[in-house]
Amino acid sequence: MTVNVVPQGALVYGIQLPVQAKSVRTSAEWERGPEIGTQELVRAAIACDDAGFFYIAVCDHVSVPQTAAVDIGMSYTWYEPVATLSYLAGITKNARLMTNVYVAAYRHPLLTAKTFATLDALSGGRLILGIGAGHLEAEFNSLGVDFLARGSITNDAIDQIIGAWAATPAQLPAPLQSPRPPIWAGGSGTPALRRVAERCDGWIPQGTPRKDMAASIATITALRDAVRSGERLDIGYIHEYIYIGDETWDFGDYTVSGSDDRIIAKCNEMGAMGVNHLQIRLRARDIEEFCDQAAAFGERIGPHLVGKGSL
Repeated sequence: MTVNVVPQGALVYGIQLPVQAKSVRTSAEWERGPEIGTQELVRAAIACDDAGFFYIAVCDHVSVPQTAAVDIGMSYTWYEPVATLSYLAGITKNARLMTNVYVAAYRHPLLTAKTFATLDALSGGRLILGIGAGHLEAEFNSLGVDFLARGSITNDAIDQIIGAWAATPAQLPAPLQSPRPPIWAGGSGTPALRRVAERCDGWIPQGTPRKDMAASIATITALRDAVRSGERLDIGYIHEYIYIGDETWDFGDYTVSGSDDRIIAKCNEMGAMGVNHLQIRLRARDIEEFCDQAAAFGERIGPHLVGKGSL
């Protein structure tokens, strides 16, 4: 039975925090300075928590090889996700704490179950465990994990994590959430969509464009109905970059800006499609502007977001 944390009919919004991953592909220029670190990460997390973001998220890499850092701009700075979320749990109040995404194949599933059960207990039941199969073959090689077997390893890990959380007697501390924390699968290929449909509680697309979302949702629905018809899934979308206000500097590609009504309409297009959680990305030139944009989104956009209802 799936575990649903997004209220029925809602369209909530979360964010992958800046600073904790300084990849050229996903970070803004202001995040990458050597002086930017804990202070800015904390300010961003608190601003998003205060603005009503449903979750704050961090991503996961253990050891990015030089080829990836140089050839595709991944950089070497990736804060360890559990340590980071544990720290942020103590300085935030309401936002859920999510991995976006945790590469399950890199760790033994019982260790993962224990680690995240502890995080859920310490945070007051705010965990969303986002899990992915991983994509960086050289990193798998560094860790001695079979890259070609990553899909089956990930599926087995999810099953073992759920089993460990349900075991009697439980390995304490048990997760605070009942019956367990939700597990959302990341990815956009067919194996990832099948993973969502067959064994997870929700979906975090990784790069699925807006024009392909309807087809992907239909695929998940069909695959789900074949194995557990009627189980509700929390469906996400990583939104194009957003800037609330008119363009007064170069935003770059893939940015929705302008009036509140325009931004609300673009977000609600996804809600009408069956998405119930948006991962927001905010354009900003520094931490002050990032916090201002987060506050504006929470005050002016968030209250007007509408979901379709059960998938």
